Amino acid sequence: MAAKKKDNPTDEVPFEEGLKKLEGIVEEMEGDDLPLEKLLERYEEGTRLAKGCQAKLEAAELKIQKLQPNADGEDELVDDDSVEF
Repeated sequence: MAAKKKDNPTDEVPFEEGLKKLEGIVEEMEGDDLPLEKLLERYEEGTRLAKGCQAKLEAAELKIQKLQPNADGEDELVDDDSVEF
């Protein structure tokens, strides 16, 4: 029986909070007082946070790209097929 994958707790962290935690992890890792085990834990946590933040940025960028000015000059959501890059 396959083990059920846990929900990623970084998925529910707001972008700004995730970024702040990531910055703290980087600062902590740059110091030389972390034992190897803690360093690896921080690296793994930082990697999860970075992926979560990147996914949120990509989702926001996609949403912004879908907003296009209409004939009245007001932004409206458009279909993926009609978005010009």
